[in-house]
Amino acid sequence: MMSLSVRFFASLKEDVGQDAMEVEVASGMVVKDLLDRLADDLGASAYAALTAENVRIAVNHELLAAPGDLVATRLRAGDEIAFLPPVTGG
Repeated sequence: MMSLSVRFFASLKEDVGQDAMEVEVASGMVVKDLLDRLADDLGASAYAALTAENVRIAVNHELLAAPGDLVATRLRAGDEIAFLPPVTGG
């Protein structure tokens, strides 16, 4: 098992009901596995918010660039995974 830090920013923290959580997961997981775990832990509406098309995911401050990165990016103990809503402005 390994521990990950998961952070939710701006409107996503309201959708999820918290701004951060520590998650214990099995070694060898990829980002998609973490998303599946969060669906179980947080519920369907939070999962829908986190997987919306315009939400970006960063692992250790590096944005995942393509949908395939969800299954290609292996997680390691101590990683920080951040969920970022779209930026708006004028």
